[in-house]
Amino acid sequence: MPKIKIENVTKIFGKKAEKALELLEQKKSKQDILRATGATVGVNNVSLSIEEGEIFVIMGLSGSGKSTLVRMFNRLIEPTKGNILIDGENLSIMDKKELRQVRREKMSMVFQNFGLFPHRTILENTEYGLEVQGVVKAERKERAQQALENSGLGDYSHQYPNQLSGGMQQRVGLARALANDPEILLMDEAFSALDPLIRREMQDELLDLQANVKKTIIFITHDLNEALRIGDRIALLKDGELVQIGTPEEILTNPATRYVEKFVEDVDRSKVLTAEHIMKRPIVMNIEKHGPLFALELLRQEGISTILVVDNHRRLKGYITAEDASKALKANTTRVDGILREDIPTVSKDTTLSDIFPIIHDSSSPVAVIENDRLVGVLVRGAVIAALAGESEVSVNG
Repeated sequence: MPKIKIENVTKIFGKKAEKALELLEQKKSKQDILRATGATVGVNNVSLSIEEGEIFVIMGLSGSGKSTLVRMFNRLIEPTKGNILIDGENLSIMDKKELRQVRREKMSMVFQNFGLFPHRTILENTEYGLEVQGVVKAERKERAQQALENSGLGDYSHQYPNQLSGGMQQRVGLARALANDPEILLMDEAFSALDPLIRREMQDELLDLQANVKKTIIFITHDLNEALRIGDRIALLKDGELVQIGTPEEILTNPATRYVEKFVEDVDRSKVLTAEHIMKRPIVMNIEKHGPLFALELLRQEGISTILVVDNHRRLKGYITAEDASKALKANTTRVDGILREDIPTVSKDTTLSDIFPIIHDSSSPVAVIENDRLVGVLVRGAVIAALAGESEVSVNG
Protein backbone atom coordinates (compact mmCIF):
# COMPACT_ATOMS: atom_id res chain seq x y z
CA MET A 1 0.00 0.00 0.00
CA PRO A 2 1.41 3.43 -0.92
CA LYS A 3 2.10 5.89 1.88
CA ILE A 4 0.07 8.60 0.13
CA LYS A 5 -2.57 8.18 -2.53
CA ILE A 6 -4.24 11.08 -4.33
CA GLU A 7 -7.42 10.12 -6.19
CA ASN A 8 -8.94 12.44 -8.82
CA VAL A 9 -8.22 15.56 -6.79
CA THR A 10 -9.50 18.86 -8.19
CA LYS A 11 -9.42 22.36 -6.72
CA ILE A 12 -11.54 25.21 -8.05
CA PHE A 13 -11.09 28.70 -6.61
CA GLY A 14 -14.16 30.91 -6.91
CA LYS A 15 -17.91 30.93 -6.29
CA LYS A 16 -19.04 28.92 -9.32
CA ALA A 17 -17.13 25.74 -8.51
CA GLU A 18 -19.93 23.37 -9.56
CA LYS A 19 -20.29 25.04 -12.96
CA ALA A 20 -16.51 25.00 -13.38
CA LEU A 21 -16.45 21.25 -12.58
CA GLU A 22 -19.08 20.66 -15.27
CA LEU A 23 -16.96 22.52 -17.79
CA LEU A 24 -13.88 20.54 -16.74
CA GLU A 25 -15.75 17.31 -17.45
CA GLN A 26 -16.51 18.74 -20.90
CA LYS A 27 -12.71 19.11 -21.38
CA LYS A 28 -12.84 22.90 -21.42
CA SER A 29 -9.51 24.66 -20.89
CA LYS A 30 -8.49 26.54 -17.75
CA GLN A 31 -8.76 29.82 -19.67
CA ASP A 32 -12.21 28.99 -21.07
CA ILE A 33 -13.50 28.17 -17.57
CA LEU A 34 -12.09 31.41 -16.17
CA ARG A 35 -13.87 33.43 -18.88
CA ALA A 36 -17.15 31.54 -18.47
CA THR A 37 -17.38 31.41 -14.66
CA GLY A 38 -14.73 33.67 -13.16
CA ALA A 39 -13.46 30.59 -11.31
CA THR A 40 -9.83 29.47 -11.43
CA VAL A 41 -8.82 25.85 -11.87
CA GLY A 42 -5.97 25.30 -9.40
CA VAL A 43 -5.64 21.52 -9.77
CA ASN A 44 -7.39 19.43 -12.39
CA ASN A 45 -8.23 15.77 -11.66
CA VAL A 46 -4.80 14.68 -10.38
CA SER A 47 -4.18 11.08 -9.29
CA LEU A 48 -0.85 9.77 -8.02
CA SER A 49 0.72 7.46 -5.44
CA ILE A 50 3.79 8.09 -3.30
CA GLU A 51 5.72 5.25 -1.70
CA GLU A 52 7.03 5.28 1.85
CA GLY A 53 10.58 6.62 2.16
CA GLU A 54 10.86 8.25 -1.27
CA ILE A 55 11.58 11.85 -2.19
CA PHE A 56 8.72 12.70 -4.51
CA VAL A 57 9.13 16.00 -6.33
CA ILE A 58 6.17 17.96 -7.69
CA MET A 59 7.28 20.61 -10.12
CA GLY A 60 6.03 23.06 -12.67
CA LEU A 61 6.13 26.73 -13.59
CA SER A 62 4.31 29.47 -11.68
CA GLY A 63 0.55 28.80 -11.86
CA SER A 64 0.95 25.10 -12.54
CA GLY A 65 -0.85 24.14 -9.31
CA LYS A 66 2.07 22.52 -7.48
CA SER A 67 1.76 24.52 -4.24
CA THR A 68 -2.02 24.16 -4.26
CA LEU A 69 -1.65 20.41 -4.64
CA VAL A 70 0.80 19.99 -1.75
CA ARG A 71 -1.41 22.08 0.54
CA MET A 72 -4.26 19.67 -0.15
CA PHE A 73 -2.12 16.81 1.16
CA ASN A 74 -2.78 18.11 4.70
CA ARG A 75 -5.97 20.04 3.83
CA LEU A 76 -4.53 23.47 4.39
CA ILE A 77 -6.47 23.91 1.15
CA GLU A 78 -9.70 21.94 0.91
CA PRO A 79 -10.10 19.95 -2.32
CA THR A 80 -13.22 20.67 -4.37
CA LYS A 81 -13.35 17.01 -5.39
CA GLY A 82 -11.34 13.85 -4.82
CA ASN A 83 -9.72 11.85 -2.04
CA ILE A 84 -6.41 12.15 -0.15
CA LEU A 85 -5.38 8.93 1.57
CA ILE A 86 -2.53 8.55 4.08
CA ASP A 87 -1.78 4.93 4.98
CA GLY A 88 -5.19 4.08 3.57
CA GLU A 89 -7.05 6.60 5.75
CA ASN A 90 -9.09 9.19 3.87
CA LEU A 91 -8.18 12.71 5.05
CA SER A 92 -10.92 14.16 2.86
CA ILE A 93 -13.66 12.94 5.20
CA MET A 94 -11.93 13.52 8.55
CA ASP A 95 -13.35 16.00 11.04
CA LYS A 96 -11.19 18.79 12.47
CA LYS A 97 -10.06 16.79 15.50
CA GLU A 98 -8.97 13.77 13.42
CA LEU A 99 -7.26 16.02 10.89
CA ARG A 100 -5.42 17.92 13.62
CA GLN A 101 -4.11 14.63 15.00
CA VAL A 102 -2.82 13.53 11.59
CA ARG A 103 -1.11 16.88 11.08
CA ARG A 104 0.57 16.68 14.48
CA GLU A 105 1.61 13.04 14.38
CA LYS A 106 2.28 12.28 10.73
CA MET A 107 3.13 15.49 8.86
CA SER A 108 5.37 18.51 9.08
CA MET A 109 5.78 21.33 6.58
CA VAL A 110 8.77 23.45 5.57
CA PHE A 111 8.04 26.67 3.67
CA GLN A 112 10.16 28.95 1.48
CA ASN A 113 9.85 31.60 4.20
CA PHE A 114 11.86 30.29 7.16
CA GLY A 115 9.23 31.61 9.61
CA LEU A 116 11.57 31.75 12.60
CA PHE A 117 10.71 33.80 15.67
CA PRO A 118 13.42 36.49 15.98
CA HIS A 119 13.09 36.75 19.78
CA ARG A 120 13.55 32.98 20.32
CA THR A 121 16.83 31.09 20.30
CA ILE A 122 17.48 28.44 17.64
CA LEU A 123 16.66 25.73 20.18
CA GLU A 124 13.43 27.48 21.21
CA ASN A 125 12.43 27.86 17.56
CA THR A 126 13.10 24.19 16.95
CA GLU A 127 11.00 23.02 19.88
CA TYR A 128 8.06 25.29 19.01
CA GLY A 129 5.99 22.58 17.30
CA LEU A 130 6.47 20.27 20.27
CA GLU A 131 5.48 23.10 22.61
CA VAL A 132 2.20 23.54 20.69
CA GLN A 133 1.58 19.80 21.05
CA GLY A 134 1.97 20.09 24.81
CA VAL A 135 5.14 18.01 25.07
CA VAL A 136 6.80 18.56 28.46
CA LYS A 137 9.74 20.98 28.47
CA ALA A 138 12.53 18.50 29.22
CA GLU A 139 11.45 16.12 26.45
CA ARG A 140 10.91 18.80 23.84
CA LYS A 141 14.32 20.35 24.56
CA GLU A 142 15.98 16.95 24.17
CA ARG A 143 14.17 16.19 20.91
CA ALA A 144 14.81 19.67 19.51
CA GLN A 145 18.50 19.48 20.38
CA GLN A 146 18.77 16.09 18.67
CA ALA A 147 17.08 17.48 15.56
CA LEU A 148 19.60 20.33 15.52
CA GLU A 149 22.45 17.87 15.89
CA ASN A 150 21.12 15.85 12.95
CA SER A 151 21.00 19.06 10.89
CA GLY A 152 24.55 20.08 11.85
CA LEU A 153 23.38 22.96 14.03
CA GLY A 154 23.99 21.61 17.50
CA ASP A 155 26.58 24.27 18.33
CA TYR A 156 24.19 27.10 17.41
CA SER A 157 21.28 26.20 19.68
CA HIS A 158 21.64 29.29 21.91
CA GLN A 159 22.07 31.81 19.09
CA TYR A 160 19.27 33.82 17.50
CA PRO A 161 18.05 33.71 13.87
CA ASN A 162 19.67 37.04 12.92
CA GLN A 163 23.05 35.56 13.83
CA LEU A 164 22.72 32.84 11.17
CA SER A 165 23.00 32.89 7.37
CA GLY A 166 19.98 32.25 5.17
CA GLY A 167 21.05 28.67 4.55
CA MET A 168 21.49 28.01 8.26
CA GLN A 169 18.09 29.54 9.02
CA GLN A 170 16.51 27.20 6.50
CA ARG A 171 18.25 24.28 8.20
CA VAL A 172 16.63 25.42 11.46
CA GLY A 173 13.25 25.32 9.69
CA LEU A 174 14.02 21.78 8.56
CA ALA A 175 15.18 20.78 12.05
CA ARG A 176 11.97 22.21 13.53
CA ALA A 177 9.91 20.06 11.17
CA LEU A 178 11.99 16.96 11.96
CA ALA A 179 11.80 17.51 15.72
CA ASN A 180 8.17 16.35 15.56
CA ASP A 181 9.48 13.07 14.06
CA PRO A 182 6.90 13.17 11.24
CA GLU A 183 6.42 10.29 8.84
CA ILE A 184 5.78 12.75 6.00
CA LEU A 185 7.66 15.98 5.28
CA LEU A 186 6.05 18.54 2.96
CA MET A 187 8.57 21.03 1.54
CA ASP A 188 7.11 23.88 -0.50
CA GLU A 189 9.83 25.71 -2.48
CA ALA A 190 11.94 25.26 0.64
CA PHE A 191 15.26 26.27 -0.95
CA SER A 192 14.03 28.82 -3.51
CA ALA A 193 15.00 31.88 -1.46
CA LEU A 194 18.62 30.75 -1.11
CA ASP A 195 21.50 31.76 -3.36
CA PRO A 196 22.69 29.02 -5.77
CA LEU A 197 25.70 27.84 -3.76
CA ILE A 198 23.80 27.56 -0.47
CA ARG A 199 20.88 26.02 -2.30
CA ARG A 200 23.09 23.23 -3.65
CA GLU A 201 24.53 22.65 -0.18
CA MET A 202 21.01 22.34 1.21
CA GLN A 203 20.13 19.81 -1.49
CA ASP A 204 23.17 17.76 -0.48
CA GLU A 205 22.22 18.02 3.18
CA LEU A 206 18.66 16.93 2.47
CA LEU A 207 19.94 13.85 0.62
CA ASP A 208 22.38 13.05 3.44
CA LEU A 209 19.65 13.54 6.03
CA GLN A 210 17.22 11.36 4.08
CA ALA A 211 19.79 8.55 4.00
CA ASN A 212 19.60 8.52 7.81
CA VAL A 213 15.98 9.34 8.64
CA LYS A 214 14.13 7.79 5.65
CA LYS A 215 11.10 10.07 5.71
CA THR A 216 8.51 10.29 2.96
CA ILE A 217 9.30 13.70 1.45
CA ILE A 218 7.11 15.67 -0.97
CA PHE A 219 9.25 18.45 -2.38
CA ILE A 220 7.82 21.32 -4.44
CA THR A 221 10.04 23.24 -6.86
CA HIS A 222 9.97 25.15 -10.14
CA ASP A 223 13.64 24.28 -10.79
CA LEU A 224 14.07 21.20 -12.99
CA ASN A 225 17.75 20.75 -12.13
CA GLU A 226 16.82 20.67 -8.44
CA ALA A 227 14.02 18.20 -9.13
CA LEU A 228 16.27 15.91 -11.14
CA ARG A 229 19.02 16.09 -8.54
CA ILE A 230 17.05 15.15 -5.43
CA GLY A 231 13.91 13.37 -6.64
CA ASP A 232 13.40 9.61 -6.64
CA ARG A 233 10.41 10.37 -8.85
CA ILE A 234 9.07 13.58 -10.35
CA ALA A 235 5.52 14.70 -11.16
CA LEU A 236 5.36 17.52 -13.70
CA LEU A 237 2.28 19.79 -13.68
CA LYS A 238 1.02 22.23 -16.32
CA ASP A 239 -2.07 24.41 -15.82
CA GLY A 240 -3.17 22.22 -12.90
CA GLU A 241 -2.92 18.97 -14.85
CA LEU A 242 -0.49 16.11 -14.30
CA VAL A 243 1.62 15.81 -17.45
CA GLN A 244 4.10 13.08 -16.52
CA ILE A 245 5.42 11.07 -13.59
CA GLY A 246 8.75 9.31 -13.77
CA THR A 247 12.25 8.87 -12.44
CA PRO A 248 14.76 11.59 -13.40
CA GLU A 249 16.11 9.32 -16.16
CA GLU A 250 12.61 8.61 -17.50
CA ILE A 251 11.73 12.30 -17.58
CA LEU A 252 14.97 13.11 -19.41
CA THR A 253 15.04 10.28 -21.89
CA ASN A 254 11.32 9.68 -22.51
CA PRO A 255 9.45 13.00 -22.23
CA ALA A 256 5.73 12.29 -22.51
CA THR A 257 4.79 15.47 -24.37
CA ARG A 258 6.34 18.30 -26.35
CA TYR A 259 5.91 20.46 -23.24
CA VAL A 260 8.07 18.11 -21.17
CA GLU A 261 10.56 17.83 -24.02
CA LYS A 262 10.98 21.61 -24.09
CA PHE A 263 11.20 21.65 -20.31
CA VAL A 264 14.20 19.31 -20.26
CA GLU A 265 16.09 20.43 -23.35
CA ASP A 266 18.44 22.77 -21.46
CA VAL A 267 19.17 20.44 -18.55
CA ASP A 268 22.79 19.63 -17.80
CA ARG A 269 22.48 15.89 -18.43
CA SER A 270 25.97 15.18 -17.09
CA LYS A 271 24.84 15.99 -13.55
CA VAL A 272 21.68 13.90 -13.75
CA LEU A 273 22.25 10.79 -15.85
CA THR A 274 24.13 8.00 -14.10
CA ALA A 275 26.14 4.91 -14.93
CA GLU A 276 23.02 2.78 -14.52
CA HIS A 277 21.34 4.64 -17.37
CA ILE A 278 24.06 4.09 -19.99
CA MET A 279 25.86 0.91 -18.89
CA LYS A 280 25.93 -2.06 -21.26
CA ARG A 281 25.63 -5.74 -20.54
CA PRO A 282 29.19 -6.86 -19.81
CA ILE A 283 30.77 -9.56 -21.96
CA VAL A 284 32.69 -11.70 -19.48
CA MET A 285 34.75 -14.86 -19.10
CA ASN A 286 35.24 -16.89 -15.93
CA ILE A 287 38.81 -17.02 -14.62
CA GLU A 288 38.12 -20.41 -13.03
CA LYS A 289 36.72 -22.05 -16.19
CA HIS A 290 37.98 -20.33 -19.33
CA GLY A 291 41.36 -19.93 -21.01
CA PRO A 292 42.97 -17.86 -23.81
CA LEU A 293 41.32 -19.84 -26.62
CA PHE A 294 37.84 -19.18 -25.21
CA ALA A 295 38.75 -15.51 -24.80
CA LEU A 296 39.85 -15.13 -28.42
CA GLU A 297 36.72 -16.85 -29.73
CA LEU A 298 34.45 -14.66 -27.59
CA LEU A 299 36.29 -11.50 -28.60
CA ARG A 300 35.88 -12.48 -32.27
CA GLN A 301 32.17 -13.29 -31.91
CA GLU A 302 31.37 -10.06 -30.09
CA GLY A 303 33.62 -7.83 -32.21
CA ILE A 304 35.30 -6.26 -29.19
CA SER A 305 38.94 -5.72 -28.25
CA THR A 306 38.85 -6.42 -24.50
CA ILE A 307 36.98 -8.83 -22.29
CA LEU A 308 36.24 -8.57 -18.59
CA VAL A 309 37.22 -11.45 -16.30
CA VAL A 310 35.15 -12.51 -13.27
CA ASP A 311 35.13 -15.37 -10.76
CA ASN A 312 32.30 -17.77 -9.91
CA HIS A 313 30.66 -15.07 -7.76
CA ARG A 314 30.85 -12.54 -10.60
CA ARG A 315 33.45 -10.51 -8.76
CA LEU A 316 35.62 -8.54 -11.15
CA LYS A 317 39.19 -9.82 -11.43
CA GLY A 318 40.39 -7.64 -14.32
CA TYR A 319 40.42 -7.75 -18.12
CA ILE A 320 42.46 -9.16 -21.00
CA THR A 321 43.02 -7.95 -24.56
CA ALA A 322 42.98 -9.91 -27.80
CA GLU A 323 46.74 -9.37 -28.14
CA ASP A 324 47.39 -10.76 -24.65
CA ALA A 325 45.18 -13.81 -25.28
CA SER A 326 46.93 -14.49 -28.59
CA LYS A 327 50.37 -14.36 -26.99
CA ALA A 328 49.27 -16.70 -24.19
CA LEU A 329 47.87 -19.17 -26.70
CA LYS A 330 51.15 -19.21 -28.66
CA ALA A 331 52.99 -19.88 -25.40
CA ASN A 332 50.72 -22.89 -24.77
CA THR A 333 49.24 -21.28 -21.63
CA THR A 334 45.82 -22.61 -20.65
CA ARG A 335 45.04 -20.05 -17.94
CA VAL A 336 44.64 -16.28 -18.06
CA ASP A 337 46.06 -15.48 -14.61
CA GLY A 338 49.43 -14.45 -16.02
CA ILE A 339 48.00 -12.08 -18.64
CA LEU A 340 45.28 -10.54 -16.49
CA ARG A 341 45.29 -6.74 -16.40
CA GLU A 342 43.95 -5.23 -13.19
CA ASP A 343 44.14 -1.51 -14.00
CA ILE A 344 40.41 -1.26 -14.77
CA PRO A 345 38.53 1.66 -13.21
CA THR A 346 35.26 0.96 -11.42
CA VAL A 347 32.22 3.09 -10.53
CA SER A 348 28.90 2.50 -8.80
CA LYS A 349 25.53 2.56 -10.60
CA ASP A 350 24.66 6.02 -9.24
CA THR A 351 27.87 7.74 -10.38
CA THR A 352 26.92 10.69 -12.60
CA LEU A 353 28.20 11.23 -16.12
CA SER A 354 30.06 14.35 -14.99
CA ASP A 355 32.14 12.12 -12.68
CA ILE A 356 32.44 9.28 -15.19
CA PHE A 357 33.71 11.31 -18.14
CA PRO A 358 37.19 12.19 -16.75
CA ILE A 359 37.64 8.57 -15.61
CA ILE A 360 36.80 7.03 -18.97
CA HIS A 361 38.60 9.76 -20.91
CA ASP A 362 41.92 8.79 -19.33
CA SER A 363 41.38 5.03 -19.35
CA SER A 364 42.60 2.61 -22.01
CA SER A 365 40.02 0.04 -20.86
CA PRO A 366 36.27 0.15 -20.40
CA VAL A 367 34.93 1.20 -16.99
CA ALA A 368 33.27 -1.49 -14.86
CA VAL A 369 30.07 -0.81 -12.93
CA ILE A 370 30.05 -2.59 -9.56
CA GLU A 371 27.22 -3.19 -7.10
CA ASN A 372 27.71 -5.15 -3.87
CA ASP A 373 31.17 -6.29 -5.10
CA ARG A 374 29.62 -7.82 -8.24
CA LEU A 375 30.02 -6.75 -11.85
CA VAL A 376 26.68 -5.46 -13.16
CA GLY A 377 27.63 -3.43 -16.25
CA VAL A 378 30.30 -1.86 -18.38
CA LEU A 379 30.74 1.66 -19.74
CA VAL A 380 32.41 2.49 -23.03
CA ARG A 381 33.58 5.92 -24.13
CA GLY A 382 31.20 6.19 -27.10
CA ALA A 383 28.11 5.58 -24.97
CA VAL A 384 29.17 8.24 -22.45
CA ILE A 385 29.78 10.83 -25.17
CA ALA A 386 26.48 9.99 -26.89
CA ALA A 387 24.56 10.34 -23.61
CA LEU A 388 26.16 13.71 -22.94
CA ALA A 389 25.15 14.77 -26.44
CA GLY A 390 21.53 13.86 -25.70
CA GLU A 391 21.11 10.64 -27.65
CA SER A 392 18.90 8.26 -25.72
CA GLU A 393 19.89 5.07 -27.51
CA VAL A 394 23.45 4.26 -28.47
CA SER A 395 25.11 1.32 -30.13
CA VAL A 396 28.86 1.16 -29.69
CA ASN A 397 31.49 -1.54 -29.52
CA GLY A 398 34.05 -1.63 -26.76
